[in-house]
Amino acid sequence: MGAGNEIFGRLASGEAVERITITGGGLTAHVLTWGAVIQDLRLQGHDAPLVLGFEDLASYLEHSPYFGATPGRCANRIGGGRFSIDGTDYQLECNEGGVTHLHGGGDGTGRQNWRIADQGSDFVALALTDPAGRAGYPGNCAITCTYRLPGDGVLSVVYEATADAPTPANLCQHSYFNLDGGADALGHEIRLEAEHYLPVDENLIPTGEIRPVAGTPFDLRDWTPLRRQTQAGGVAFDHNFCLSPERRAKRSVAEVRSPVSGLSLNVSTTEPGVQLYTGSKVHPPVAGLGGRSYGAFAGLCLETQIWPDAVNHAGFPNAVLRPGEVLRQETDYAFRRG
Repeated sequence: MGAGNEIFGRLASGEAVERITITGGGLTAHVLTWGAVIQDLRLQGHDAPLVLGFEDLASYLEHSPYFGATPGRCANRIGGGRFSIDGTDYQLECNEGGVTHLHGGGDGTGRQNWRIADQGSDFVALALTDPAGRAGYPGNCAITCTYRLPGDGVLSVVYEATADAPTPANLCQHSYFNLDGGADALGHEIRLEAEHYLPVDENLIPTGEIRPVAGTPFDLRDWTPLRRQTQAGGVAFDHNFCLSPERRAKRSVAEVRSPVSGLSLNVSTTEPGVQLYTGSKVHPPVAGLGGRSYGAFAGLCLETQIWPDAVNHAGFPNAVLRPGEVLRQETDYAFRRG
């Protein structure tokens, strides 16, 4: 175990889950090998945690709605768990209501114990091989997750993946952010640089339409209080916002601020989409960090990624990783005061 690492708990197999502490640029992050989870994140001079999490491993194993996790091998949803690549049909595990494949399946990368590949005082690199056949996926997929605190309040997240057979691959950071430590994040304001979003069906699968945000509650291009979603005609967001047709150079795409604390979060990413989930279904029956009780809207996710169900829509960004290619997804979460 590296210096400063500790055993956070043990799996039923007896395997240790390690907690790694990294510091830099005014941030301190606690990272778990299980799920490549960001368990806690703090900004110097701000008492409350910036993310939702638990104090013990059992709570993650039994009750976590992907708090801080790295879900994959294909994050988000695949309709019916079905897709075809090069004329071959595949059926994945349908772990959401028996009808949808969500976040890589019931034992996806967000619920696996990763290994520490490298670490220093301000970074940790975790690695995992998702084996061929797990949840129905073709090919072995080797994944690395690197969290780094390079300075100026930035949490840098870099995912890389390779595969030995063509496979859907898409990773994201699934932290739930709360910038003031309040009971919910509805008082937060958001600005999101997206001109289109993806309407969904009753199973939250995109219909295939790419709809303009103009004139809808999905128009977040100017500062918008999240509380409006609880008002008449509002939306409890769990939708993909379309940033670009394909992956691009890293650019700023979203900003969130709390008028209460004065903290802001700026999100920059290479990714073509961001899933805004405002945590409407969050209600774990156990206490969170510092004994906090988490209810609906306790935190919000900004999951930068390829669009959901992209493998089944010709007009969506490419979600298929092929042998010889490297999938590289980069996102910076930058926290600022004032």
